[in-house]
Amino acid sequence: MSQSFKQSPDNALKETGFARIIPCKQLDVADPLKWLGLGWRDAFRAPVITLFFGVLFTLAPWVIYYLVELTGWHLIILPSIVCFMLLGPFLAAGLYDVSWELEKGHQPSLWHSIKAINRNAVNEWAFGLLLLVIMIFWLRVSALIHALYPNYLEPNLANLMPFLLLGTVVGAGFTMLVFFISAFTQPILMERRVDLATAVLSSMNAVWVNKAPMAVWALIILTCVGIGFITYFFAFLILMPLIGYATWHGYIDTIETKRERHYD
Repeated sequence: MSQSFKQSPDNALKETGFARIIPCKQLDVADPLKWLGLGWRDAFRAPVITLFFGVLFTLAPWVIYYLVELTGWHLIILPSIVCFMLLGPFLAAGLYDVSWELEKGHQPSLWHSIKAINRNAVNEWAFGLLLLVIMIFWLRVSALIHALYPNYLEPNLANLMPFLLLGTVVGAGFTMLVFFISAFTQPILMERRVDLATAVLSSMNAVWVNKAPMAVWALIILTCVGIGFITYFFAFLILMPLIGYATWHGYIDTIETKRERHYD
């Protein structure tokens, strides 16, 4: 952890000069697997809501794929899908609400989960705008990569490979950035009345402090996205809600609270 951050003995927020950082716990490498187990439990306890959000996460990439097919710009199909995934943490607010309601012993409802995005409305919508700006910038970069492709070349794998590799490297950089700033930002904004800078910095700090466990978590998310691709997005019906629920439990497990939580 950066030496400029002062660890508070009473678990108060740490000052960074322009924002605050909520302290985080030290995680074990296997903790992300525990989050998945708890996510599965939430999915089975709220099957209808899980299916609703699963359908949303499945339809969205289909629509993106169809629209890109209409343009004929095949090189930006993958970046477009990745852009949808960049907005995933923002769209998953409803799933976080379901897990939070179950944690409190309440019966979750679809309408309550839909309204979750307005719980800390200004900062949550600002977070969505931040992700949207990153998405637009990534689309512009991918369009530039597409523009570099010579029109006289046949669109075969050998000719496309340099551009696909370049797009993959650039996309990996964008994805890593978004993972750092969004790993726990949305749950923090939903549960705590804090500003966007505090939530983003707290998320980045938690990822940085727990590099190995969070790398495992990132690999799990990447694997689920890969499974979604090879199943023509049908797997997103289950996998995306599962990731959403598990993220909430990861937040509970990672970000410090003044009172111990008992939901495991």
